[in-house]
Amino acid sequence: MTSTPDSSRQAWLAVLALAPRDALAQRAVARVAEHRFEWLREPETGLAMVRGRIANRGDRFNLGEATLTRCIARVTIDGHTTAGVGHVLGRDDERARWIAQLDALLQQPTLRDALQREVIGPLKAARDEVIAAERARHAASRVSFYTLKPEVSA
Repeated sequence: MTSTPDSSRQAWLAVLALAPRDALAQRAVARVAEHRFEWLREPETGLAMVRGRIANRGDRFNLGEATLTRCIARVTIDGHTTAGVGHVLGRDDERARWIAQLDALLQQPTLRDALQREVIGPLKAARDEVIAAERARHAASRVSFYTLKPEVSA
């Protein structure tokens, strides 16, 4: 699988959106404080319709509404201007700001590698660790229905 700029941005936005607040704050505050951001859209909270499909197939249906906070930040470094977006579930303005600021910085060619190594890498590793622990916990109680044989009627 190849990694295009859009897919790598999608990957780091997923890592930032799923990161626990404390871990994100620990890594983001110091990194974004070094730069001056212009807010194209200040954090705003609203409702978004959540839609789903049964088994990821079939017709879509409305699951319900979810509270969402979003914002857009712009930064210029060495004449290179980028805009970052931050979307989070809930009403956490500060968290949406950190995500938008880090997204804008991660699009800067001079900062991308350092931020990938110092912010995205550790957050992704922590997330992978949590997922592995959850899978191990669920594996102990897993039932495989394919091993059951159907009853034969006489």
